[in-house]
Amino acid sequence: MSDEQGAKPHYEAGPYVHYCEHPGCKKWGSFGHAVGKAEPNWFCFEHRPDWLAKGERQ
Repeated sequence: MSDEQGAKPHYEAGPYVHYCEHPGCKKWGSFGHAVGKAEPNWFCFEHRPDWLAKGERQ
């Protein structure tokens, strides 16, 4: 028996659009990150946070 019996399908109008959260930037925010269960923050390539771990920095 399916757990989804009677469930309504979820339809979306299209892909969800994330814009860069840097002030004044209107570019696509393709780099998202979140800490724990917090809401993700989205940034473009130019404004993305530093992703390198401490040991990888030069």
